[in-house]
Amino acid sequence: MKNTILCENNTLLSELGKSLVTGSLSDERVLAETGREPAIKILPNAHVIKIGGQSFIDRGRSAVFPLIEEIVENLGHHEMIIGSGGGTRARHAYSVGLDLGLPNGVLSVLGTFVSMQNARMINYLLANYGIPFIEPAQFGQLAHYLKERGAVVFFGMPPYTFWHKNPSVGRIPPFRTDTGTYLVSEVFGTKSMIFVKDEEGLYTADPKKDRNAKFIKKISVAELKAMDLQDVVVERSVLDLMENAQNRRSIRVINGLERGNLTRALNGEDVGTLIYAD
Repeated sequence: MKNTILCENNTLLSELGKSLVTGSLSDERVLAETGREPAIKILPNAHVIKIGGQSFIDRGRSAVFPLIEEIVENLGHHEMIIGSGGGTRARHAYSVGLDLGLPNGVLSVLGTFVSMQNARMINYLLANYGIPFIEPAQFGQLAHYLKERGAVVFFGMPPYTFWHKNPSVGRIPPFRTDTGTYLVSEVFGTKSMIFVKDEEGLYTADPKKDRNAKFIKKISVAELKAMDLQDVVVERSVLDLMENAQNRRSIRVINGLERGNLTRALNGEDVGTLIYAD
């Protein structure tokens, strides 16, 4: 009976559908066929903004308040999906967890809650303007919140938690808040992905430690990987994901401490560093 129903339903399926139903999902030929239709851009007018934890939120009022004011100024002009980093407190949680011998997946849980704390603080600062805080389970209502309020706040850590992939070296979770916010931009096909840091963008070294570090205005992922820099302004996993991205093939890194940079980036101006996939 089951085989009969499957056979009848097959007459309604496309050739790709039949291959998926009857074939193996590890068959490279079948997998190649699944990429023929381009992924739609669900929220093509929205911008994803990632506010750095250690590089920005940890600086407190002097850094955060002017950025909040700039976000408010852009309400009604741009749709904004705002993610938060974990910062120094996440690093402290990782250090204690590592000392206790906790595995990578548990460390991911600890980092998630610190990122959530920072998102809550950003949310409270924007509460007077009706900007909501959403968790992964609420992303189905993301479009509604954007159309109603113009912005939402979420925590940047991707919800892998115990299911987090082990890194090739050590036990620090490789997919952290940069990755989580980037994936939101990729999946929803947003207009841009903006990383708000405390430096102009990408440098050849950490400019806080190396006075000879040179600023890089624009660079491809391939070129950046070939340079093999010791310090990169975003998580390296973001660069890996960009290589196979369908929607988000570029990211912009800006200095949020300079008033107006966020607005310029939202307006599409060439500010900060642009990193793009070939």
